[in-house]
Amino acid sequence: MSEATTTDLYEVTMAMSYLREGMIGPATFSLFVRDLPPDRGFLVDAGLESALDYLSDFRVGPEDVEDFAAVLGRPVDELRPLLGLAFTGQVRAVPEGRVVLAGEPLLEVTAPMPEAQLVETYLLNRLNHQTAIASKAARCVLAAAGRPVVDFSLRRTHGPEAGYHAARLGAVVGFAGTSNVAAARAEGIPAVGTMAHSFVEAFDSEEAAFRAFARTHPGPMTLLVDTYDTESGVRTAARVLRDLDGGARVPGSAIRLDSGDLGFLARQARSILDAAGLEEVRIVVSGGLDEYAVEDLVRSAAPIDIYAVGTRVGVSADAPYLDSAYKLVAYDGRPVMKLSAAKVTAPGPKQIFRRAGQPDVIGLADEDPAPYGRPVLETVMHGGERTRERATLAESHQRFLADLAHLPYPARRIRAPAAQRPVFSERLAALAEEVHGRIDRELGAIARAESPEQAASGSHRTTIR
Repeated sequence: MSEATTTDLYEVTMAMSYLREGMIGPATFSLFVRDLPPDRGFLVDAGLESALDYLSDFRVGPEDVEDFAAVLGRPVDELRPLLGLAFTGQVRAVPEGRVVLAGEPLLEVTAPMPEAQLVETYLLNRLNHQTAIASKAARCVLAAAGRPVVDFSLRRTHGPEAGYHAARLGAVVGFAGTSNVAAARAEGIPAVGTMAHSFVEAFDSEEAAFRAFARTHPGPMTLLVDTYDTESGVRTAARVLRDLDGGARVPGSAIRLDSGDLGFLARQARSILDAAGLEEVRIVVSGGLDEYAVEDLVRSAAPIDIYAVGTRVGVSADAPYLDSAYKLVAYDGRPVMKLSAAKVTAPGPKQIFRRAGQPDVIGLADEDPAPYGRPVLETVMHGGERTRERATLAESHQRFLADLAHLPYPARRIRAPAAQRPVFSERLAALAEEVHGRIDRELGAIARAESPEQAASGSHRTTIR
């Protein structure tokens, strides 16, 4: 079994029908987010690299055919037309780390129809999840206003792979580190961590626990001070830190607060540490934090040096999914569109054009960019093979910073952001009208003739999303 079977059943049944009918012409599908979740002024494109890995390796093998036949309850021979199917198409996509808005294609796939159809589910899964997580993490960076943010999410993400993604995407948007050892090692992200309350509880006293930890980790360390009484824990930590290496300072050491009124406790801890001559010891806070809590603490001027975010960010708790779609926009040279209520799509392969200080423009892929700005989608795969090296975290991070710098402040607000919406080029709007007219002629005017109200509503059906 390969990842080719990680798909919805209807992708398989449609692909079988396409092959039977000889429909193997080039199809273009556009993957986009219809509307942003509440309290999102922008999204951060993510998931492209793992999607390209999947497409590069995509091939329907003998075991996959057997599995398809088993779940369909059909003879294996009926599924053999799928055997050997591989992805041979082109992908144009927004590079990972760039800011995207509602309605903008994150990627467009052009491939023989059965290939383009079979990969739909996997591509949506990859980009939907990772874009949601990257966007949540980006808001934490904004809320921290220059203070380091680190990832503590692994233990509560929806599976180890999701935890890996959270660590990696945090680094894309500017997190300073992660507790996830696998991600830190594989991606070159600084590994960060402290101790658990169980470590303190295992010793006869809090001070014994701290001194034992210091003997094992004599370099910079972070001591968890709120297992019992936080004020007492800070004072104990101060004694232990002052005694390290004969009283010499250990740069980079910190204490961590994990519960309670973090603003009040941080002020209390700072006063205790400063009075002990430990002005350089930092204060780390954790415990159910997300961008809203971080913003409140920053605005209160709490003396916090590092924010460790976990559960709420690793699962994007307030917006755990995106209203994403993968829609056919052209088949065999013929532009197509969907006219379902509230889900009208735009026909034809597209491009996003971006210019600082101006709304994004969604146009057709072959339009001259000169009137609108620089194109955003790039060709990242041709003939089923990557056209460039995998993007590094540093490259993706620089893209994020560049786009963020030009994003209006209302879109970057943590609370009640004002999401920008792209506009459509004249050529794209004209094509939508043309295709809509063609569909009307093919279907006839029966539905619109049933009542004057329905006829009047026809002018709204070309609102494309």
